[in-house]
Amino acid sequence: MAAEIVNPRSDSDNSTESAADEPFDPAFALHRGGKMAVQATVPVRDKDDLSLAYTPGVAKVCSAIAERPELVHDYTWKSQVVAVVTDGTAVLGLGDIGPEASLPVMEGKAILFKQFGGVDAVPIALATTDTDEIVDTVVRLAPSFGGVNLEDISAPRCFEIERKLQERLDIPVFHDDQHGTAVVTLAALRNAAKLTGRGLGDLRAVISGAGAAGVAIAKFLLEAGLGDVAVADRKGLVSRDREDLTPVKRELAELTNRAGLSGSLESALAGADVFIGVSGGTVPEPAIASMAPGAFVFAMANPNPEVHPDVAHKYAAVVATGRSDYPNQINNVLAFPGIFAGALQVRASRITEGMKIAAANALADVVGDRLAADYVIPSPFDERVAPAVTAAVAAAARAEGVARR
Repeated sequence: MAAEIVNPRSDSDNSTESAADEPFDPAFALHRGGKMAVQATVPVRDKDDLSLAYTPGVAKVCSAIAERPELVHDYTWKSQVVAVVTDGTAVLGLGDIGPEASLPVMEGKAILFKQFGGVDAVPIALATTDTDEIVDTVVRLAPSFGGVNLEDISAPRCFEIERKLQERLDIPVFHDDQHGTAVVTLAALRNAAKLTGRGLGDLRAVISGAGAAGVAIAKFLLEAGLGDVAVADRKGLVSRDREDLTPVKRELAELTNRAGLSGSLESALAGADVFIGVSGGTVPEPAIASMAPGAFVFAMANPNPEVHPDVAHKYAAVVATGRSDYPNQINNVLAFPGIFAGALQVRASRITEGMKIAAANALADVVGDRLAADYVIPSPFDERVAPAVTAAVAAAARAEGVARR
């Protein structure tokens, strides 16, 4: 694992005081001065070091890259650094709070990249919510980075932004709110099915939430072989007979709900094998009680799950949440550091469905023989996780022909 994270500026006495500091709050104390800094990897102790790190020595490297652009991966940090990009429109449970207010979250994401995957990351909060402006800005910044992690951008713009960026760039573009959540969900679901002697194809799932995470999870689980899945938004189940669907939800309706269900989330849960919550709100206990015997409840809203674990355990064989104080935490940090580490390791041009499935399988396999109802997914602090995911993603990239080394 990476070295302990410290804040060299935490004792600074020249910061602006604010009312937030009274009474003492450890969150503000930790964040004072920011949570990260740039650190040199080479010494600059004398004029000889200076002449190599900067002029005139640096000119030799620049000239070599100008003649052979691929050398930028060998002689700069490009091949090991990710841009963490947001517009601040869908930040955690806070919603549209703007770029400045989103920056602490982006810094946090960056240190998670480093701590759990050994990947350097730079937070970039953009002062625009225009889809094309975001795409154009990131494309112009891309020469400095080996990958782009989109973060906390509201749906449905997030889908278009990711698609357009990947069309224009030859480095991985990954919206973690979508794909990281989907990868960890699949890993937990695979192990839950294994624990109860079933396969993914035997399961019918219902997802609460048709935003970025819900849409991505539904598509990804079907790609991995799930039997069927229905997705509910605020107005009920996404189905072909609805006339109020956005283009994204219209596409979702064509792919999901093979059983042709309509109506409410609660009605769809009757006889369902899996509930996946990524929307917040509360699902009534009778709806959970109506699920099939041996059901799985993945209630991932934070801080308040859609179904309280105490209620879910009355009826479900496996219960997972997004919280760290309950077993089976569905946490994106299990996925994105290793996924990017593997992609960067082989200089992948993109992150494919096969690479994501490989990541999910590797993550599920970490649990191994310790598989149990309260252990279908490993802890983020399990040191086996990132190496396993990294190796699986790198191998999948080579197999799918998107690796360049």
